[in-house]
Amino acid sequence: MNGIQQLRESGVSVWLDTLSRDLLASGDFQRLIDRGVTGATSNPTIFAKAITESSAYDEQLRGLSASHVRDPRELFFALALDDVRAAAARLRAVYDATSGWDGYVSFECTPDIANDAAATIEQASDLWSRLNLPNVMIKVPATRAGVTAIAELTARGVNVNVTLLFALQRYDEVIDAYLGGLERRVEGGQPIDRIASVASFFVSRIDTKADAHLSADSPLRGRIAVANAQLAYRLYEHRFATERWQALGRHGGQHQRPLWASTGTKNPDYSDVLYVEQLITPGAVNTMPLATLNAFDDHGDVHAGSVDPGVAEHTLESARAAGVALDAITAALETEGVQSFEDSYDQLIGCINHKLGALTSQARG
Repeated sequence: MNGIQQLRESGVSVWLDTLSRDLLASGDFQRLIDRGVTGATSNPTIFAKAITESSAYDEQLRGLSASHVRDPRELFFALALDDVRAAAARLRAVYDATSGWDGYVSFECTPDIANDAAATIEQASDLWSRLNLPNVMIKVPATRAGVTAIAELTARGVNVNVTLLFALQRYDEVIDAYLGGLERRVEGGQPIDRIASVASFFVSRIDTKADAHLSADSPLRGRIAVANAQLAYRLYEHRFATERWQALGRHGGQHQRPLWASTGTKNPDYSDVLYVEQLITPGAVNTMPLATLNAFDDHGDVHAGSVDPGVAEHTLESARAAGVALDAITAALETEGVQSFEDSYDQLIGCINHKLGALTSQARG
């Protein structure tokens, strides 16, 4: 049994943290599904890389241009949503076999509206309608505006992948938003049994910032992000064991599953499977870049770590005593995450405009 299959036996779903036309057309995506991958995620950075570094989209872009589609955002949606549809089709058997628990592909709202709840609700609803597939999720960042949007979108029956989540307090608000959206549907006599959501808690980025505040020989290095995620998992277990949740469960509601994101190891001094081995949490999802997925499949150990909230609390207390201001770090990461995605989105739009101009010149020539 390979590492991916062992993770699945341990109750963890393995999703791929990338998506591209080349990956789909080559058959590599299907081969990953055959190995045990049960989902995929994307974001503006991923699609910027896919579209700018490949000619696989040029023919479709040329056709769209000939049809007088010129708005760069609409061109991006046309290109990317086709990839999402193709990936969702390949994962549909997983979705059906698990009764909607697994088998999802996520597509993100554009980052320029991350702090605008009304615009996020409008765009996410439009993307959901355009995809019109049960096994897709629309990614919404866990900003203050995003929390408002999550509640409304859930109430509308949209599957939401909550992204850029770093802080426990914000995670608590996200869970509230999801439960509130489901409750509104129940009150309105609408079904909730096929609504799915994940809360994407980012991991390695926290260590990158926290380690900068620690001495080179500190035993806390490489441990703070995992401790933060483990306490998030404890919060998940608590919130989805309350009477409030049980009432929704009786109507067929599904847990909003925790998803461990940013699990590729950024520090070369750490194990390349650190954030997979230390977060083997039943019911959760781990979305991995391809290199991390292959590394765990090759030499990962599902028994290497353990989730101990007591140890996690002690780790974070020690970090505070050592001068690590985790609240400030998580707040900065949320802002930086949105900005990073916005920069990638701007790069993507610039690339589409450049390609469009080149294709137009070729047509005239």
